[in-house]
Amino acid sequence: MAGARKTGTKTSGEVVPLRPARPCPICDKSSTRANYPFCSKRCADIDLSHWLSGSYVIASAEEGLSSDPEAGGEDDR
Repeated sequence: MAGARKTGTKTSGEVVPLRPARPCPICDKSSTRANYPFCSKRCADIDLSHWLSGSYVIASAEEGLSSDPEAGGEDDR
């Protein structure tokens, strides 16, 4: 078979998942392919709500630094 691409299938025709199954980060049920990494649209919407409300925060490495020289956060040059 010249030009045949290798896919995520076995010779028996069984589909092999490309990524391991993981539990839903919201409710710990099995995630679904359509809503990965969540189990349902409801859990995806709950996660989005957490991000939009500010419940999830990505910490900044510059939290202690200030751009105002009078605040004492940066070197005076």
